[in-house]
Amino acid sequence: MSAAQLLRHSRKLRSLQNAVDCERSSLVRYFSSSSGSFIVKENGVGKRTGGTRLSKHSQPAKELETFSVGVNRSYTWTRASNSRIPSAVSGLNGSFSCGQVASARPFSSGADLPPHQEIGMPSLSPTMTEGNIAKWLKKEGDKVSPGEVLCEVETDKATVEMECMEEGYLAKIIHGDGAKEIKVGEIIAVTVEEEGDIEKFKDYKPSSSAEPVAPTESKAQPEPSPPKVEEKEASRTPEPKAPKTDEASQSGDRIFASPLARKLAEDNNVPLSSVKGTGPDGRILKADIEDYLAKGGQREAFAAPGLGYVDIPNAQIRKVTANRLLASKQTIPHYYLTVDARVDKLVKLRGELNPLQDASGGKKISINDLVIKAAALALRKVPQCNSSWMNDFIRQYHNVNINVAVQTEHGLFVPVIRDADKKGLGTIAEEVKQLAEKARDNSLKPADYEGGTFTVSNLGGPFGIKQFCAIINPPQSAILAIGSAEKRVIPGSADGQYEFGSFMSATLSCDHRVIDGAVGAEFLKAFKGYIENPTSMLL
Repeated sequence: MSAAQLLRHSRKLRSLQNAVDCERSSLVRYFSSSSGSFIVKENGVGKRTGGTRLSKHSQPAKELETFSVGVNRSYTWTRASNSRIPSAVSGLNGSFSCGQVASARPFSSGADLPPHQEIGMPSLSPTMTEGNIAKWLKKEGDKVSPGEVLCEVETDKATVEMECMEEGYLAKIIHGDGAKEIKVGEIIAVTVEEEGDIEKFKDYKPSSSAEPVAPTESKAQPEPSPPKVEEKEASRTPEPKAPKTDEASQSGDRIFASPLARKLAEDNNVPLSSVKGTGPDGRILKADIEDYLAKGGQREAFAAPGLGYVDIPNAQIRKVTANRLLASKQTIPHYYLTVDARVDKLVKLRGELNPLQDASGGKKISINDLVIKAAALALRKVPQCNSSWMNDFIRQYHNVNINVAVQTEHGLFVPVIRDADKKGLGTIAEEVKQLAEKARDNSLKPADYEGGTFTVSNLGGPFGIKQFCAIINPPQSAILAIGSAEKRVIPGSADGQYEFGSFMSATLSCDHRVIDGAVGAEFLKAFKGYIENPTSMLL
């Protein structure tokens, strides 16, 4: 098919609904939520990422042509040698729908391998760059059908089931149960169409040209090159300069190290002063840090004599939580407002509603459910707190979606209650308990925790914490920390009389770029009003 014929299909390309109609090949987009690229391997074997498939051809791609289609969109297509059939198309702006793309039967470039599809690690969340294989639900040799779960993938936020997109047989599992830090796009398994072809993949290994595909990039590319450049620097270092290593490392207070080496040392708590640099003039390179860690340098540096300890590997959710909260404290100007609200009427209302819930077979309403409802209604009154900082503007949300912090043995999760301001207390109670159970089972799906606009964290009821300040969950601009209730002696209605009252502390952490002090105070005033007069939440 010539370039002129492809141009005649520009209307289909612009509509993002159809791909080029080709009798002898298929055009398939890289099925990622944040990418619009189509890829093909150099050896001609097509690659399928996250259940999608790319066309396969017997000749390696030799010629690359670029042409423009529509407004502000360009596409690149690769043509096999001695062939006029395009083997792949890459969209730099936008993505295609693969629902109407014609499917061609793939075939292998190697004479010893039958038709097969290589399944890559999918991008299962917008921020995912790598994942872990929790466990395979199918084993080698099993028949697979569309919709069946192949394996469970531990992403940066939860454990997600990965479904099969085509019928076939699971011929080879490249990364087994418990495999860690697999880059998005890296091949994890191979499927075939015929059962008799399974045995031919017993010793199959992915070719070295198969590079992981980053979820936010438009085409396949290798790992960032700076580490390789530094390694080459080390290999080209003249021998006579070796004696300068100790002098450079120990002269003065300044230690010379590459940015990548400094980052790796910081992540692993390695003091640069303990590392011997092998780069030019004693410069510490990434390879030096890796060698230091491989030799047990980290344990030597931090293991006090006679002190017993155990190193606990960080799960993916722990790493992501650490990075996000660190970035939040470093980049968001936090300030805190605290108010005490009397909860006697709230406790009384809960006591009246729960018998009705029991009679109707519903879940019991907790104090936290009432807090979520009060926070949602307060956000509706003060929508400035239901916003995000977007650098050039502030985005104010129409939906009030409340994330609820849930601590589990797997880490901290924040499932979301959508449109909490519009839901009844019984519905909120039901959803909170279901999502908390899924969080403890590590079975939350992206739809269960994405899209929140405000977060509530309660350490009072479960742990008896009186008051605390929470860290904002970006890109949100506020989080409400709820403490425990305590009885206090307060003045009565008449002179000289006193009475007891239960008070609960609530601390609002605010992003000062979005929420001014008076606005934050206005939110807490509205929240306190709903807590102290809870029947107004039922109106």
